[in-house]
Amino acid sequence: MTFSGRFCNPATAGMLVLLASVPMGSLVAQQAAVPSSAPEAAAKAARAHSSVEQPGPSASEVAEAVTSQAAGLRPAAASDAPVARRNFIDEAIFSRMERDGVPHAALASDGEFLRRACIDLIGRIPTLEEVLAFEADGAADKRDRLIDRLIASDEFVERWSYYFEDLFRAGNRMGHGKNLFRFWTREWLTLDRSYADVVTDLLTQGGKSSHSSPGALYFARDFVKAKDDPDEPDAHDLVNRADAIDEFTVTYGKVLLGINLGCISCHDGANHLEQVNLYLTGKTREDFFRQAAFFGRTRMIMNWENGFQANTEYTVDDVEPGYPTTSESIVRVPRTGGSNAPKFILDDQAPGGGEMPRDALARLLTGHIQFARAAVNRIWAEMMGVGIVEPLDGFDLTRYYPSGDLPGGWTVQPSHPYLLDELARDFQASGFSFRHLVRTIARSSAYQLSSQFDHPWKPEYGRYFARRNVRLLSPIQLHDAIVTATAVPGAYSSGGVEVGMARQVLDPAYVKGEVGEFLRAFGQQSRDQFPVRPVSSSLQAMLMMNSQTVLDRVQSDGVGRVAKMLDALEADRIVAAAAWKAATGKAPQPEQAESAVRRGIVEKLYLSTLSRRPLPSEMDVALGALDNDMVQGAENLQWALLNKPEFLFNY
Repeated sequence: MTFSGRFCNPATAGMLVLLASVPMGSLVAQQAAVPSSAPEAAAKAARAHSSVEQPGPSASEVAEAVTSQAAGLRPAAASDAPVARRNFIDEAIFSRMERDGVPHAALASDGEFLRRACIDLIGRIPTLEEVLAFEADGAADKRDRLIDRLIASDEFVERWSYYFEDLFRAGNRMGHGKNLFRFWTREWLTLDRSYADVVTDLLTQGGKSSHSSPGALYFARDFVKAKDDPDEPDAHDLVNRADAIDEFTVTYGKVLLGINLGCISCHDGANHLEQVNLYLTGKTREDFFRQAAFFGRTRMIMNWENGFQANTEYTVDDVEPGYPTTSESIVRVPRTGGSNAPKFILDDQAPGGGEMPRDALARLLTGHIQFARAAVNRIWAEMMGVGIVEPLDGFDLTRYYPSGDLPGGWTVQPSHPYLLDELARDFQASGFSFRHLVRTIARSSAYQLSSQFDHPWKPEYGRYFARRNVRLLSPIQLHDAIVTATAVPGAYSSGGVEVGMARQVLDPAYVKGEVGEFLRAFGQQSRDQFPVRPVSSSLQAMLMMNSQTVLDRVQSDGVGRVAKMLDALEADRIVAAAAWKAATGKAPQPEQAESAVRRGIVEKLYLSTLSRRPLPSEMDVALGALDNDMVQGAENLQWALLNKPEFLFNY
């Protein structure tokens, strides 16, 4: 371990290495084994196939490997409270484990739960004040009240706005419309508007996308540029309309239905997908054309103003005669014709008489249970670590329910198909309330289980959700955890305003300098791709030790937590002396008061950084660092705590 510059004298470094160092080799290897993004397309067909999951460890296998190794990084502190069945989620999860004789973890301790809930619901670790207040709260319903408070906060809107901007890829291809899209996203999250209505906007809005129609930006961002300069002054030929419709059909199929239609955009599923997706083997390229035909009357016009392209500025309208099944393709194999009458791929329904095709698509899609399933499954995976169906955009509906008709070698895909249906129906019944969905999951005992397992673990237990899955913090969560721990916000320009947290940044692709390098090293993508789970590497450990993002925030001559604690030493000594006298009836000796002050500093740094109190052995090491040099010792202690692998994970 290398210490940088003024950090710190050799004696102190030697002690604090014990706090920060935990072998990470095998853990890094397991996470690095996650499949990388799809291979580069060498041909048009390969491009359409590039989003199909490649062979490699599944999300469940990776989660199991990480949890098995990382859960032990945090000291055991499970609750001894009984695991109650608090809602229908618990009835499904625990009844199945009981039926199959599968043991489960105890409830997470209050500290573990608080840290988890803050990271999951608002995107950061709890503050020192929040940890102390939650510790002191003896009410039986304090977890429910915490969940409600977090869900009602502005930070909840910021955290989930960032999530949906990633999911809908609200990045550079939206141009200046990114600002409009963010405002709209935060507005519907704040109002808890029906998610079905939100998706209806995404599928049906038109107009000048970057200025008046946030929903239209979702379609417009999938433009396929046909040429650089127009043949005609009105610039209607700058976009390959059919290709753009195909791209968007694949996009909304994956995001809104959890089904990857990429393969059948080039060829029939039969004789191609038997080893990939049984449901899609029964679908044809014409089925894809008819699904794409819901946008057959829609066009996007790249705005051409004063002789120049207004790149990523589009007008979306519905004036075309239909989907062109024989038109030229830039990104796919040649189109060979077929029906272009719109037909919903899941149930063969068509638009009603006189109904606009895009309106019909929104009605059919949001009214189908698969829409609710796909949405619920994504949020379940975000909060539980693994989806009930994996991959999230790879539902195989032929394998959804248990059946004796499955071909040899195939098994049921969802871990809990009937629970997913019940969650979907509950989501529908709530009016597609996103806050209701998050609250329902967070209040369940299944969500609140500890990541530590007191029984011999078997790999098959993973599909039962018998313990909490441990996950690496996302780049944004890690940055904001560092900011919270050190009490030093950033200063980043975003959409014309200055913000202090990474989750408030408008577009991660435009974060520059040291912070941009830090986020990218931890896996932050641009929004040109679909979001993927972050993986760990040795580079990240080196960056945590040496990045100015960390080093600047722990200095005693700065404005952060360490500096403020050192500035308050005299006041703390007075408080410590008064507390000692109140407890013993006599004034403390100077060394006794000083010891109490130093123990207080150690406890506060542990609580603010790791959301827990130090173990006795950790207290001894930390006090030794402070005894050698109070200033450098405090700086080095928080640096070491930020560099503990424990800090990098959500338990």
